[in-house]
Amino acid sequence: MIVVGLMSGTSGDGIDAALVEIHGRGLSVRVHQRAFCVLPYSTALRRRILAVSQDGDVADVCHLNALLGELFAKAALTVIKQAGLRPQQVDLIGSHGQTIHHLPRGRREPGIGLVHSTLQIAEPAVIAERTGVTTIGNFRPRDLAAGGEGAPLAPFAHGLLFRHPRRARMVVNLGGISNVTYVPSGGALEEVRAFDTGPGNMVVDALVHHLTRGRASMDRGGRLAQRGRVHDGLLKELMTHPFLRQRPPKSTGREEFGDAVVRRLLARQRTLKLSTTDLLATCTRWTAEAVGVARRWLRGPIDELLVGGGGAKNAAMMRSLREVFMPIPVRTFDDIGWTSKAFEAVAFALLAYCTFHGIPSNLPAVTGASRRVVLGTIVPGRATWSSSNR
Repeated sequence: MIVVGLMSGTSGDGIDAALVEIHGRGLSVRVHQRAFCVLPYSTALRRRILAVSQDGDVADVCHLNALLGELFAKAALTVIKQAGLRPQQVDLIGSHGQTIHHLPRGRREPGIGLVHSTLQIAEPAVIAERTGVTTIGNFRPRDLAAGGEGAPLAPFAHGLLFRHPRRARMVVNLGGISNVTYVPSGGALEEVRAFDTGPGNMVVDALVHHLTRGRASMDRGGRLAQRGRVHDGLLKELMTHPFLRQRPPKSTGREEFGDAVVRRLLARQRTLKLSTTDLLATCTRWTAEAVGVARRWLRGPIDELLVGGGGAKNAAMMRSLREVFMPIPVRTFDDIGWTSKAFEAVAFALLAYCTFHGIPSNLPAVTGASRRVVLGTIVPGRATWSSSNR
């Protein structure tokens, strides 16, 4: 099948679109990436998405859900054209959407107990209508309904596509939030372990945006952090964050590492009289150290690290990871033939493929769900409707 995967992470910087060809089932599945593109959000739209994630009203959520559906459809059509195909030649679209809130530990309701929830927007019906392609979205809620955290979901793809007969791999995704997947050598999917580790690019991006008064949205290549020095005292404080001590399964987002954390960091910068570069160096190191302490929850050796996500392009972050994990070799997805930035979009193409075939694609040992379930909501494309009406 030809499948498009669409992804926008917690950094909220744009839409990643990957077009892949998928063959086979189970451990024999093969995925070939044919095209990849990024549709960046405008500065104004990114600001609106981040605002609605914190305290947006229902009208904002309603409008952005439809607006992002239009933009996700545009990203899908762009990558299809880039691959030299027409929409009629594409079998499926798998869309993660844009997470605007994630409450995996739930809120207690009288007479019901804990209610667990997550919300991704970018209306799949809009994507299906604009492209004509059957679209699968809303992947996370079914795992939550089955008692899981709804995240992380990409470890299913890590377990299938990064298995190695002799090497145990720790897969590190440096997105807005960082997460790790442990893929034992020659291991079955049931042996894969994964969870969020905490801060990723989200904290550093927010600090750069604030400290440059909006002139920059990220520390591109880690250039600013590389010029600074880590403040050991502040780093020690940051490492006491309760999420880092929480046992898996666990997932997190902007609710724990968003504006409140950034405000505290800016206040500590003033108190400690830190330069911008020292603050960024310290927070960049925090991301790497948080990944490092995740080893306490993994059983078995680690023969190599594979690093993907936007942070794989941050030289300061990669240097910190290599120092934290020395002497374990650290490589990027690109080093083994994958596009680091594209992989999560590829993962949701694979999840959509599994959903279409009725294959469960959550990993209960990862998310905490009571059982394996088929994820997502299917919105038929125009060809599906036409054939059913004949």
